[in-house]
Amino acid sequence: MPNRPNVVLICVDHWFGDLVGALGHPTVLTPTLDQLIGNGVAYTNAYTTTPSCIPARRELMTGAFSRTHGDRVFNETLPMPNLPTMAQTFRDNGYQAYAVGKLHVYPQRDRIGFDDVLVLEEGRHQFGMSKDDYELFLQEQGFSGEEYGHGMSNNDYTVRPWHLPEHLHQTNWTVREMSKFIARRDPRKPGFWYMSFSPPHPPLAPLQQYLDMYRDVVIDEPYYGDWSASADSWPFALRARPQGRGMYSTDALRMARQAFYASATHIDHQIRLVIGLLREEGILDNTAIMFTSDHGDMLGNHGLFAKSVMYENSAKIPMILMPPANRTDIGQGLRDDRLAVQADVFPTLAEICGIETPKTVEGLSLTGEKTRAYIYGEHGEDQRPTRMVRDSRYKLIYYPEGNHLQMFDLKEDPREQKDISDDATHAEILGQLTNLLMQNMYGNDLDWIENGELIGTPEPDPVPHPLYTRAFGNQRGLRFGHEGPTSNMPSRM
Repeated sequence: MPNRPNVVLICVDHWFGDLVGALGHPTVLTPTLDQLIGNGVAYTNAYTTTPSCIPARRELMTGAFSRTHGDRVFNETLPMPNLPTMAQTFRDNGYQAYAVGKLHVYPQRDRIGFDDVLVLEEGRHQFGMSKDDYELFLQEQGFSGEEYGHGMSNNDYTVRPWHLPEHLHQTNWTVREMSKFIARRDPRKPGFWYMSFSPPHPPLAPLQQYLDMYRDVVIDEPYYGDWSASADSWPFALRARPQGRGMYSTDALRMARQAFYASATHIDHQIRLVIGLLREEGILDNTAIMFTSDHGDMLGNHGLFAKSVMYENSAKIPMILMPPANRTDIGQGLRDDRLAVQADVFPTLAEICGIETPKTVEGLSLTGEKTRAYIYGEHGEDQRPTRMVRDSRYKLIYYPEGNHLQMFDLKEDPREQKDISDDATHAEILGQLTNLLMQNMYGNDLDWIENGELIGTPEPDPVPHPLYTRAFGNQRGLRFGHEGPTSNMPSRM
């Protein structure tokens, strides 16, 4: 049993697929991820099929799509489905399984199959947990209730440096506690370790020294396309979003991107400490390391922010695998352009460890030859729903409100700047993708189809979304000795 490979699964939040130096990003510094790719493979067409935290993480942990796991809308009080999780499956096969960081499940102390979990819930006290494990740590260090003392909010893109000593940063805490679990492992059993970071998700409060690293670097600017140059031409679902163009000045946008990249580099550097521990413990060569994200962040591109849309910056995610040293068949320094999704992580890691996957797993092992022809994505139901089909070259995005279609040629136009849905030369591929879209619809989505054609729903009367709301991006405050859940507090995605 001890010779079975260990697994370190790393998940970040809001980290879009191209935010890796070795994959060509013009600004970000990611030396650790670059080295992981050099010793393994980057799956360069990996996506989340439901680009927001909760449904994406349900897919990652169950290997099943939203139609099976039950959430395509970000349902904060929906318990995990009655499906075997990755953690439970590894434990059933003799692994010790521990997690640190963000699980984003309900109830918040649900271990979802792990032996134990140290959770960081980002202040969501409204669901019954008065203090998570990170808050308890700050309390022990004499900084109780000060995790939001920086004054930045969870769904806003304002910036300031981290306000507490460096060792109290949640990124450092996640790595330190994960390292303890690894160091205290039972040497007779292989380990499955899940390290889940909240950054670079806002609040944007990186360490000052990481902000300084980008001080003299030219920060790439947001880009727009023919369909997004004017917000008046956006589909209704985009015009109704809470975050959008006009909220931030040019300087504020540059600073937000600088802070986002600084948070990413901080995570990248901290991951090195876990790798160093594995090496010094003599188990690095017998460990598979996978790095991925729940979803991305538009970060101002096309005038949009955050997630839950199907554009590349929101739906495309990093997926990097460094296999055990003896798995030379998987390769080194490779870029694999097959279509991959979060449901593939479970069977991929299981195959590497010689574990049979449960029949409920719908993903494909990325170590094998079997591939998929397309990806179907969905998010939302009653309010601002969107659907997507992405094949090896083209992407079709559908907004049922107003029956609005967009199509992009990702080979020629990876930034989705030219909508070709009305281009007669692409009518055939538009028809093919539209048929795939309709074939994958279910439930109330079928009301958008009539006589084999998409009809959608009437576009609602335009109600301008206020540029600023009284929630202040779901701002948290100082926490003074919470003894129970806070009532009437807005949720956070």
